[in-house]
Amino acid sequence: MSTQQSPAQPEPLSDERAMWAGETLRTTADGMEQVIHGKRRVIELVLATQVAGGHVLLEDVPGTGKTALARTLAQVIQGSSSRVQFTPDLLPGDVTGITVFDQRQGIFEFHAGPIFANVVLADEINRASPKTQSALLEVMEEHQVTVDGKTHPVGSPFMVIATQNPVEQAGTYRLPEAQLDRFMVKTSIGYPDEMAMRRILQQQQASSVQVQPIMNTGSLVQLQDFARQVYVSPLIVDYITRLVEASRAAADVRLGASVRGALALQRMATAWALVQGRAYVVPDDVRNLAISVLAHRLVLEPEAEFDGVTAEQVVGQLLLDVPEPQENGTA
Repeated sequence: MSTQQSPAQPEPLSDERAMWAGETLRTTADGMEQVIHGKRRVIELVLATQVAGGHVLLEDVPGTGKTALARTLAQVIQGSSSRVQFTPDLLPGDVTGITVFDQRQGIFEFHAGPIFANVVLADEINRASPKTQSALLEVMEEHQVTVDGKTHPVGSPFMVIATQNPVEQAGTYRLPEAQLDRFMVKTSIGYPDEMAMRRILQQQQASSVQVQPIMNTGSLVQLQDFARQVYVSPLIVDYITRLVEASRAAADVRLGASVRGALALQRMATAWALVQGRAYVVPDDVRNLAISVLAHRLVLEPEAEFDGVTAEQVVGQLLLDVPEPQENGTA
């Protein structure tokens, strides 16, 4: 009689490794803050998303530093970066790459597109047609593209930072729910405060700051492995489950958070704990991330949208209604 073996659990992360990871990520955030002034929360959120192996959607007005954020992130990890300006006439092959026939050798060769980079900035993603937007679905989920029946991996680490302008909607295509669900986090940079604005102007007047690399891509992959070893107690798992279930039962919600959303919240919580230098997740990690991870996955009832209800408000109310665990998440 055969017996099924349970999947092997990863070794728990030691406190020493967690402290080293936290110090490394804080130093990385310090380096990025030399360019992105006064936005520590956003920087740490993007770093945590990269450690969790996810992607970020930035919804913000022009000129707030979205391109600088993606470029600086690639510099501090010594990775490659690319920028794709999404326009209505952009084709899927312009993003993923195309197969070209080489007449001299008599073979077809694959010419990789800009998606083959460690950090890809998809600028104004909602300006491209749905067909071009859908070209990102496979690569964001499986880290590979399929062109003419052949699969090409994009490598690791890999992250898409997409932007969209919430003000100007003329000539745009709303991102479908299936694509929004691929983004682990949705956030915004926003305008800098007065003190940060002064530093930006003084920095521009003096000279542009050269960001020094803090780690390499190999170290980042190691941090991603560490995040998978961060301890998540059954109490935390139960808390995430209750939050997601409550989102589906909320009065103003037509479509609640998906299973992918629940998994994303747990993965982000482990990465966020690592940023703080901890080897375990606490309830505050989940609470700090819930709006950024879950809100963009909710589809509200038309009546609620007409009344001015936002998904962020719904998730905020869920955090008030769903009791959090009373014990710490340590092992």
